[in-house]
Amino acid sequence: MPRFSYRSLAYTLSTVTIAVLAAYFHHPTNPVYCYDSIKTLNKTVPSAQCFEVSPSGTFTRVWSSNLWRTARSGHVIPGLWDGHGHIMQYGELLHSVDIFGSQSMEEVLERVRTYANENPHAGTEEEWLRGVGWDQAAFGGQMPIADDLASISELRGKYIMLDRVDVHCIWVSQAVLNLLPHPVKDVPGGEIIGEGVFCDNAMDLVLKFWPKPGYDSRVKMLRSAMRALNKVGLVGVHDAGITDPTFRLYEDRVSTVGWTLRVYAMLECEKRNTFCHPELKRVDDNDMFRVRSVKLFADGALGSWGSALIDPYSDRPDTTGSLLVNDSTMESVAVAWAEAGYQVNIHAIGDLANRVAINAVVAALRKLCPTESLWHCQHFRRFRIEHAQILHPEEQARMHAIGIIPSIQPTHATSDMYYAADRLGEERTAEEAYRMRSLLPLSPVLGSDFPVEPPSPFAGIYAAVTRRDPKTGKGRDGGHKGWHLSETLTLEQALRGFTTAPARAAFWEGKAGVIREGAFADWVVLDKKIDDMDIEEFRDLRVKETWVAGKRVYARDED
Repeated sequence: MPRFSYRSLAYTLSTVTIAVLAAYFHHPTNPVYCYDSIKTLNKTVPSAQCFEVSPSGTFTRVWSSNLWRTARSGHVIPGLWDGHGHIMQYGELLHSVDIFGSQSMEEVLERVRTYANENPHAGTEEEWLRGVGWDQAAFGGQMPIADDLASISELRGKYIMLDRVDVHCIWVSQAVLNLLPHPVKDVPGGEIIGEGVFCDNAMDLVLKFWPKPGYDSRVKMLRSAMRALNKVGLVGVHDAGITDPTFRLYEDRVSTVGWTLRVYAMLECEKRNTFCHPELKRVDDNDMFRVRSVKLFADGALGSWGSALIDPYSDRPDTTGSLLVNDSTMESVAVAWAEAGYQVNIHAIGDLANRVAINAVVAALRKLCPTESLWHCQHFRRFRIEHAQILHPEEQARMHAIGIIPSIQPTHATSDMYYAADRLGEERTAEEAYRMRSLLPLSPVLGSDFPVEPPSPFAGIYAAVTRRDPKTGKGRDGGHKGWHLSETLTLEQALRGFTTAPARAAFWEGKAGVIREGAFADWVVLDKKIDDMDIEEFRDLRVKETWVAGKRVYARDED
């Protein structure tokens, strides 16, 4: 038995004391924050109680002891990211009529009428009345027409444009129709339905007449969107498609006080699926606004039969949807952007669209790395499929073999589950649609596609873990069984889909979505440990605080 030594004990105590004092007085000018608990998502230090933040907004130290320091009330997780959202469109929604969740034509018209009465300036030729959220399912499956809007006296003669819930179709008033040439010609990759609904590429016929909001209005929309996104715990967004005017607005506003969100933006040409590189530029040197990717589009949305399928729709055997561009054009555009040094991200919903998108990714990778394996080339390029919603088994295998990143919105699955089997049939739905666990080895990026879905990442986590509707807590049949439970994720996997996975897909791994030395000082404070919460609490979870770059950008008690 070793002999007890006071000298050894004294030496040990003095060493510990020095270490504790060094920790306490380390960078005395830097603020230190201690909480009841800190979940770091850092494998080396998975949990902590305190961290130190530099003036530049990064974590300088993370440790477990809160000796001599009073812990702030609350439990911390890394700042959350939405891997696919639309910031300006969300800001526009916040300043227009919200018709999401409307259950009938009468309800839609009443919301529009109320908004028109409260905002008499809306509906003029200079400022159209805008809204988002209608679904023909609420109209007995029938698409609306311009005359429906004219049935309300207060709306007659007004310029009205209302986006479908998936923003792939617009419904317009007669005043807007009168601006169009007659007869209206068919548009490749688009569809005109009845008198007043324009889908996918056909929307361009109307949008060229739409009086876009001015600079001051757009700044107001941007600030409203960022405040609302911070409120639900978001510190960053992969902005899935910004055209040149939005790029210039972001570049102008990123250094101002109202900019409270990290943005990883995907460029989108004014004319979709083209190479407009000379009109735009890349931004790599700004931690609040990064641009190094492009957004391309293979097809439309499932709800409006616009997704491009290999086989016909089960509920509309006369159509397979439509590609927005042909295979060869998609490949050539993807190659051009890849050679210019951009990450290529392709919107693809239907199984045919996903096949075309993967073909384009393969063509781009082969051009970039003719002597390397596709997997090795993709490891550094990180090309993505946005939505990856309906994947033929062959395409699932190709994605795994190459390592293509899927960008998935869990709440799309729980919103679409009510009609997806009608569109696709039970077999195709079971084998191809809304994969999550099947794609887990590819580190899927999770998001919401706001404003198509509400932006709360906690609703997305709930949908991923339960495959139930976060609005109701129910499954497809109205009970508590989730939809295709074999594709659920664990809480940890879903949390990483909103933190570390978006960080990697934005080339910010180790910097975003984690609490560790050298990472961005972004965090979210909750009332309880996230691992101790009942999953049902996620449906209406309210964030206590949100911090970006070491600054508090939202506090519930100030709301």
